[in-house]
Amino acid sequence: MKYKTKEVILLSSILKEKEYTTEKFDLVLWKKLFKILWEHKKLVIWLIVFNIFIAANDVIFPLLNRSAINDFAINKGENANLTLFCIIYIGMIAFKSFCLFSFFKYAGHVESDFGKNLRKKCFDHVQQLSFPYFDRTANGWIMARISSDCSRIAETLAWSFVDLIWGAFLIVELTIVMLVIDWKMALAVLVIVPILFVVSLYFQKRILREQRATRKANSLVTAGFSESINGAKTTKTLGVEERNFEEFMEKTHSFKMHSLKAVYLNSIFQPIVFLLAALVIAMLMTIGGQEVLLGTIEFGTLSLFINYADLFFEPLKQIARIMSEVQVAQANGERIISLIEEPIEIQDRADVIEKYGTLLAPKVEIYEELKGDIDFNHVDFYYNENEPVLRDFDLHVKQGSMVALVGETGSGKSTIVNLLCRFYEPKKGEIWIDGHNVQDRSIGWLHSNIGYVLQSPSLFSGTILDNIRFGKPEASKEEVVAVAKLIHAHEFIMKMEKGYESQVGEGGDLLSTGEKQLISFARALLSDPRIVILDEATSSIDTESEKLIQHAIVTLLKDRTSFVVAHRLSTIVDADVILVLDHGRIMEKGTHSELMKLKGMYYELFTSQAIAEKTQEVLHEEE
Repeated sequence: MKYKTKEVILLSSILKEKEYTTEKFDLVLWKKLFKILWEHKKLVIWLIVFNIFIAANDVIFPLLNRSAINDFAINKGENANLTLFCIIYIGMIAFKSFCLFSFFKYAGHVESDFGKNLRKKCFDHVQQLSFPYFDRTANGWIMARISSDCSRIAETLAWSFVDLIWGAFLIVELTIVMLVIDWKMALAVLVIVPILFVVSLYFQKRILREQRATRKANSLVTAGFSESINGAKTTKTLGVEERNFEEFMEKTHSFKMHSLKAVYLNSIFQPIVFLLAALVIAMLMTIGGQEVLLGTIEFGTLSLFINYADLFFEPLKQIARIMSEVQVAQANGERIISLIEEPIEIQDRADVIEKYGTLLAPKVEIYEELKGDIDFNHVDFYYNENEPVLRDFDLHVKQGSMVALVGETGSGKSTIVNLLCRFYEPKKGEIWIDGHNVQDRSIGWLHSNIGYVLQSPSLFSGTILDNIRFGKPEASKEEVVAVAKLIHAHEFIMKMEKGYESQVGEGGDLLSTGEKQLISFARALLSDPRIVILDEATSSIDTESEKLIQHAIVTLLKDRTSFVVAHRLSTIVDADVILVLDHGRIMEKGTHSELMKLKGMYYELFTSQAIAEKTQEVLHEEE
């Protein structure tokens, strides 16, 4: 295919976590889902109770009809009490109506409460997953799990599995009553069950296979759509709308074809079930009709068995439909459970969790104060074992120092700060803060003391005020305004129509890149972090915004330990120490003036960049 390579890469990203090949009903998977469902046991128990009552009603009504035919129609009411019969009949109708009302009420509650609980478990776990997971997993895959897959599982467990309970009780009750009344007629109904079982097993395997393929195709569509929306500006500036459209149509066509195959299989399966039911009723009418003519059974009994046969196959028809839905839902359930059970690669030890709590339930009251002395002790790190990023990396940083990291792409700059933040763990060596191994303190403690400003600012839908205090929701507006003034964001905020209550749009689209960066800078500093990390924070903004931020950096980073991953070297001339990195090793180390005197790598980088910037300024002035 024209764009096959890109699609294969995306598909690999989405599906490499776990492949599913079994075509059988996965009992272990459903046990895990039912365990979560059982957290709502009061609702579930009431739902089952009312289903049993409905099944009992369904068995009793044909018995009342038989009595009406035999006692009132054929025997003309001899030895029968019509008033009592009417009272019982009306009472049964009222009772069944109440049971149906209660069933729908509790099923709706189970679906909504269970769905909410399932999404919460997924989202809680996603928040605790480590950075490597998000590096290898497409956003569309995660979004599809928390949205559509959770909805499908909640619907299946609240309605379909409960219908199975109703069907099971109805079949058992009908079987017992039919065998008691006339075992020969009962066998005429029951003989078809083994045939139906074999047919169901045959189709279920094939339906499950196609439904899994459908889920994979759906993940591709979701991920592709999300990618296209996020990259809309790039698409339009490059003029590749047609190519994107063709790629998206390929994915949706694959999704359509797998869905149709599942529909075709189901469209064959359902009529077969209906045909078997019709054959049983024909057999009953043949056998029962002869019995009525011979006088061995009454006409009301024949009518009873025809009603029971229709009732008997009603849950079997439903079971056929439900099992198809369960096979669909199993594919959803596999992915949800795989997400919930995805191992957290970087997490605290058990003793650390006991002392400091978890990320979602931290014991903030016992967090020690972080001062900012940092040591990298013989640290090795790699993503691929054959391509080390850091090798025997040693660095001591005093409290309050500003460390600038300089080097080409892949030299290890971002890796150093990612290791410091425990987004990744060293493959060898240790990182110490204030004389303690970071693994002896909690991740939550560390992150609560770090202010991180990314190269590409990330804002959330909401107001400017909400975004600045995102990491410290309890902060007052006065605190927010004070921080905004320090980094010179207050001026542009007040020029907006609603000031701090102005909406930023999805991802901050209503603001310029410089404005978004100023807000993210204010957000990082509002919580008064002891360690500040600027990951090329000024590389994507205009010169005017850079000057505003640069003016605030000296004041804001005072007495804080800071790491600055530098793109524009002019922003780090005041750093306490500059590290020039190459393939994970420190090639040069010192202040700006010391490195300029060496006339080495830093000198060449700085002078060439200064010349380029000066040339740009001259060209801009001439324009």
